[in-house]
Amino acid sequence: MTLYIVLLIIVFIIFFVFWKLMGDTNKSKEEIQMDKSFEEWNNRKIYKILTSEIIDSISDDNLEQTLFDNIYEIIGNDYKNELTNIQKLSKGQQAFWSTWILEGEVNNGGYNQFYFNSSGQYANMAEIGFKTIGAEKYANLTSRANKIYAENKVRLAEFDDGTMESFSESYKDNPLNNLDDEFYELENIESVSYLRIKYIREHIKEFTTQ
Repeated sequence: MTLYIVLLIIVFIIFFVFWKLMGDTNKSKEEIQMDKSFEEWNNRKIYKILTSEIIDSISDDNLEQTLFDNIYEIIGNDYKNELTNIQKLSKGQQAFWSTWILEGEVNNGGYNQFYFNSSGQYANMAEIGFKTIGAEKYANLTSRANKIYAENKVRLAEFDDGTMESFSESYKDNPLNNLDDEFYELENIESVSYLRIKYIREHIKEFTTQ
């Protein structure tokens, strides 16, 4: 009986290894690269403390994610007081965090999504943040978006009932939609990521957490 169980285990291991190899073989180069990228991202080093030396050692490709992770470590999961905690950080950290959040939301679902989600609390900070890093075109566009949202806030609040259906309805006849294409077109003219990284490199002390 013991020998039978051992043989079953061996057969199972051989089958598993064969299945894994066949699975990898059937994957396209793009899928393999995506798996590798996800694994690298999932296993990335997160710094609770950042020094000038550490920041200098981080490549431009990884710098923004490193900064985001570090700030997230500082403010923690205290979502209720997230804005208050971010406001305690340096001017550079606030500029980085708020513009990163806005860029991600707008690229994902437009300015409407940015204001609809809790990310909207960074609207004014992001406008200032874009100016801080020298992204004047983004600052002007966000200033216009903030004004349009303020003018339509009451009407848009009617769609905020927590359902996806209502969220989808909020896009209909929404004046913010017209600004999304402008935002996407700006990315072909001026890289906000480049400007953030440039600012970080030139103002390292604003991002150290010793």
